[in-house]
Amino acid sequence: MTTQTPEAATKRSFLLTGEGWPYLLVPLIPVAILLELVHADPVPIFAASALGVIPTAALMGRATEELAARSGPGIGGLLNVTFGNAPELIIALFALGAGLHEVVKASVVGSILGNILLVMGVSMLAGGLRRDRQFFEARAASAQSLMLFLAAVALIMPAIFQLVSGGGLPEPTARAVEFSADLKTLSVGVAVILLCSYAAGLLFSLKTHKDLFNPSHDEEDHGGEPWTVRRSVLMLAGAGVAVGVMSEILVSSITDASESLGLSPFFVGVIVVAVVGNAAEHWVAVYFAQKNKIGLAVNIAVGSGAQIALFVAPVLVLASFVIGPFPMALVFNGFEVGAIFLAILIAVESPSAESPRGTKACNCSPFMPYWG
Repeated sequence: MTTQTPEAATKRSFLLTGEGWPYLLVPLIPVAILLELVHADPVPIFAASALGVIPTAALMGRATEELAARSGPGIGGLLNVTFGNAPELIIALFALGAGLHEVVKASVVGSILGNILLVMGVSMLAGGLRRDRQFFEARAASAQSLMLFLAAVALIMPAIFQLVSGGGLPEPTARAVEFSADLKTLSVGVAVILLCSYAAGLLFSLKTHKDLFNPSHDEEDHGGEPWTVRRSVLMLAGAGVAVGVMSEILVSSITDASESLGLSPFFVGVIVVAVVGNAAEHWVAVYFAQKNKIGLAVNIAVGSGAQIALFVAPVLVLASFVIGPFPMALVFNGFEVGAIFLAILIAVESPSAESPRGTKACNCSPFMPYWG
């Protein structure tokens, strides 16, 4: 009879935790590469590569957090915001190169919706299953929500300009639409404004009001021995390469796979591409909510959504001038415009109950209203 060592038992138990489950999907990485090399059917290639992105994104997030823990709050916060949405950005850059502009824009919208609706809602539900109320720092959440709202206004301005000038919005079934030079110029202006707002938000959250965004009672605990800087850098580099490989395979199979499955590029961008790049981060938010750390869950959900709107979207607009067949105008289709605006209105709805400590109370019971 084989006796399991304590180290093996620890690794096995970690794989079954909220943070460890993504690594169970690691075998799908070589599977996706093999399927691509033998030119298999695009549907299994698409499925394997999409699932293969999840563990690479989880490893990138873990390596970033380990580096951040050793770099001090300023550099650490900058590392987190820089690499927090790197998988989604890498996937979108490959899609830009393939000329899938509408998939790129749909993935931006899907990431925002997934963070502020799906993750926020599931976190509140999971956290409220065994308790009536959870408390979080409302000032930090409100600041991020306001930034998200301002970003939404900027993001829909090119679409409004297109409608006022008598043009039409892209169809959900479109692959890429080339707009006028005026709209491309307006999109660049919006991108620059969003990046400036993002920089101001970084200054606010990492320097002038860093205590609001890094509360001591919400620090993460991964368990086990902390990683060295060398190991963290190597893991981050390896995860970046793996994300790039999986992203290239995923994007190259999107068109054929979506046609075989009868799915539009819009659906693939909003649901599939947006979900796989965020899956590990989303589950971590729910995991913390279950552990009564709703503050971390709210910061992950709202903060990641704000980063997509303020950083990822404008970077993609500027990158499209050197990547892909033609520059991408930031003109969303009608469904995307409505979804962005309505979802962010929900996110900025202020909680009404305040605790004596200056935090807000989240009424997390699944049978009662969210805020109380």
